[in-house]
Formats: sequence, C-alpha cells, structure tokens
Amino acid sequence: MLTVGCAGFAVPATRYFKEYLFVEIQETNLGVPGPGTVRRWAREAPKGFEFALLGPKEVVQENFKLGKVVETALADLAAVRDQLSATTAVFVAAPEFGPTKPNRTNLKEFLTHVRTQYRRVVFEVTGWKPDDMDALAEETDTLAARDPLALGLSKRKVAYYRLPGPAGRKSRYEDPAIEELAGIALGGAGQEAHYVFANVDMFSDAKRFRKAMSG
Repeated sequence: MLTVGCAGFAVPATRYFKEYLFVEIQETNLGVPGPGTVRRWAREAPKGFEFALLGPKEVVQENFKLGKVVETALADLAAVRDQLSATTAVFVAAPEFGPTKPNRTNLKEFLTHVRTQYRRVVFEVTGWKPDDMDALAEETDTLAARDPLALGLSKRKVAYYRLPGPAGRKSRYEDPAIEELAGIALGGAGQEAHYVFANVDMFSDAKRFRKAMSG
C-alpha cells in the first residue's frame, strides 16, 4: 500500500482534495491554525482523507526534552488533531540536532510519550545513520522518515518517506529522478509507505511520481 501526498497545501485546499488523499499540515509548526480554517479543511476533505500534523517548533527548540513548554505545545497540537481526526504527527529535528547521547535520550523519551497520543508518530533527523534511526523507531514503535533517493528504502514493513527536493526546498525533481524514485518505490513491494513531497514543486512532482508508478 502506497500513499502519495505533499507537505502542505501547494494549491488551494479544494483543488488539492481532488488530487490526493493525504496531506502533512505545515501550519501546526507555527501554532494553531485558525478554527475557521481547520473546520473548512475537515468539512471539505473527501471521505478517507488522511491528515498528518507537523509538530510545533517549540518541541524542536527544546531539543525534544519533555517539560512544560513541550507539553503545552503538544496540547495545542492535540486540539487540531481532534478537529481533523488526525492520526499522524511528524516531528522534524533541527539540522544541528546531532546523534549525541543526551539528544538520543531526549528523543527516545519524547517519542515514547507522544506515541500514546497518535496512531502513527514520525520523526526526521539529519545526519544520523539510517540503521540507528530505524533502531530507535523500532524501540519506540514510531517511524523514522528518510529521503529514499539519498538513503534507499527502510527495511521495515511500514515506512514514511519525505522528499525535500534534490537541492533543497526550492528545487524540483527532473524526470530521471522521478523515474529513479518510482523504481525504488516499486522495489518496496509489500511495504506500507507514505511518500511526502516537500519541495517547491511538490504538487506537480507528486503527480508525476504517481504517474510513473502506474505507468
């Protein structure tokens, strides 16, 4: 089972809902979206649509260390979760969040805690060894996001892949990269996976990837 979507509404939500059944809401990184906006998303989303929520910036700023600041941020996130019936939360660490012992401890405790609040919890860290990320994911019953073009497929049965752009968010994937990605994805037969595009041309790139997978 393979799900394709974008990190945010790259086009008006009404148009987006006609193309995809998954989105990773980005607004929750900066706080709580307006209640009217959230209600509209919930009302307009088609049946079976899946919302994922990007974790609050306060969690990242606190280096995932549990405390009042993080708990307050998670409570605000939970309010949006309940309105959208969201089952997935995604937490992206800062680039400088290295694989030190304190960071590993904080992240492990955080993931264990937040896993009780969501059916699926995803974390993304930069510069960590893929096997170490998957080991932590196994230990905490979470998912370690990765870029499949850079790091290949996860060996786990359930996976979450984020596509940041070949040269950062402002870049687009050319046809050879899309074809390569499709080939990689087809090699994960039997894996339940989300492929989430997070670059500037994510709406069209995700559509091209989906077409390459079916063609």
